[in-house]
This record gives sequence, C-alpha cells and structure tokens, in this order.
Amino acid sequence: MNKTLISLALAALSGWATAGNLQVLVLDKEGKPVQDAVVVVLPANKGAPKAALPAQVTINQEKMRFIPAVSVVAVGAKALFVNNDPWEHHVRASAAGFAQFNTANSGGFELRLDGKPEGKPGKTAEAVFEKAGAVLLGCHIHGSMRGHVYVSDSPWTVLTGADGIASLEQIPDGAAQIKVWQADQLLDIAPQQITVSATPGKATMQLTVVPRRRRA
Repeated sequence: MNKTLISLALAALSGWATAGNLQVLVLDKEGKPVQDAVVVVLPANKGAPKAALPAQVTINQEKMRFIPAVSVVAVGAKALFVNNDPWEHHVRASAAGFAQFNTANSGGFELRLDGKPEGKPGKTAEAVFEKAGAVLLGCHIHGSMRGHVYVSDSPWTVLTGADGIASLEQIPDGAAQIKVWQADQLLDIAPQQITVSATPGKATMQLTVVPRRRRA
C-alpha cells in the first residue's frame, strides 16, 4: 500500500473517531414522550454536520392552523407563508416564551394575506428570520391560531418525533451541551452537559409542564 493510500485511510479513521451520534428523549412532567420539542446540541469542538439546517421553509395557513405547527430553520432562513383558507389571515411574528410578554421586546414582523380565491393558488407573503431564538406565530383576526419557528445557530438542532426522540448525527466528540425548547415550557429547563464519543449516546430531558393538546 503506497503512502497516499495510507494517508487517506488514516484521515478517514480520524474523521470517524471525531464524531458521534446521539439520541435525546424528551418527556413531559408526567413522563410521557413529547412530540415537536426542539433539541439543540452545542458541541465545544468544531465539526461539520451531516446536513445543514433548512435555509427556507413553507408554512401554510389552513383550516385555522399553521402547518407545520413547529419548524426549525437556520439563522437567515426565508419563510414563505401561504394562506389556503378562503378568508383573510395575518401573520404576526414575535419572540416566544416569556419574551412575548415584554413590551420592550423589539423585532418580529407582521404580514397580511388575503383569502384564497376559489380555484386559484393561495395568497403568499415572505419574511426572513434574522435572529436566533424561538418565534411565536399568530393571527390578529383569529386568536386561536398559533405556530412556532425555532431559528437556530447550531446545525445540530432537531425536532422530536411522536416517540419523543430526536436523533442527531456526526456531533464533534468531546464536551457538549443539550438544550431543549418546547412551546408550552415558558421557563427554560436546565441544559444537560454530556461527553460525545464514537460510541452512540443517549440522554433524557424532562419538561416541568404537560404540553397542551394540539387541535386536530
């Protein structure tokens, strides 16, 4: 085997040894799995994620709901809002969590979308999420409408599935911090410190609330 092949093999082995996979289970106050919680891993060491976070997202307003109810995007991502209902909607974006009650909190945006004409595509509007953090989506006209966008500056950010599990891959080995955000958890839960290695890891995070049941 020549020196070039040996060097390539060593580089590949080095790459494999410096990243690990992690499964994070998010439970509610009663110990039940939580869907659509956002799990963020912040590694101390630099590395290349398996995939980048979305730079654009489409959010529909349909049957008086935001669909999807929760989206995860990168900082600077563009959102396309589509009104598929026959009546007018607004999009009011503001900081989520306790920040929404702070009248001094600035930022966010407001959009107006006319109702969808019969037999034609829904009306659209665009916006850009320029700041990391959780964003609450609402509608001035229909107060029951609620959605969220989590804007993350960490590429290791994933939504939990129906089983409450978020699977993250290719995390740089070494020290890392796990954070969890969930729409009904107004007070942030304490982050968990972990050590990532080549051996697949598991962690559990528990909320202090039981999330409200989502309208079908």
